[in-house]
Amino acid sequence: MNFYITSGTPEFMESIKKKHPREELFLLHGVGNSVLIHETSGKSVFQVPRKYEILESYGNFLEKGYFVLQHIPLSDEGRPIFEFQYTKLTATLEKEPGFIALRVLKPLKSDTYIILTEWSGPNSFEVWKKSNPLNFDHVADKQKIFTSAPYVSTYKSIPEEA
Repeated sequence: MNFYITSGTPEFMESIKKKHPREELFLLHGVGNSVLIHETSGKSVFQVPRKYEILESYGNFLEKGYFVLQHIPLSDEGRPIFEFQYTKLTATLEKEPGFIALRVLKPLKSDTYIILTEWSGPNSFEVWKKSNPLNFDHVADKQKIFTSAPYVSTYKSIPEEA
């Protein structure tokens, strides 16, 4: 299975989605931009996609929740460490209230892995984060596995009112 992401203005992302009604495209709205994700066994409909290999998958996206993308830029040495330690997340997430879906994504042309989760709302994610944080600090102290600081971006499936 291939996983693709592209980003742009909400209007442009919506036009791509409308152009391809037979494809499973999920439109997510963040602060300042929107992203479109495409999970398929074929090629992407995007002109310039970021392509990922799915290392772990759980659940189906419902496109009605709160999406969290944890971006983890890794060095060549850090990739196997990350893949070993952070590709068994389903067991820690599947029984969490409000959890819907998970994808752990390995980049094919960059150094930034993504842990993508969908939740019923921001509160569900925050409760889980406080009790089970994906904390990379303890790994970073022992080894220099990051090329830059990990960061989080959040999206909703419904655009914010202007």
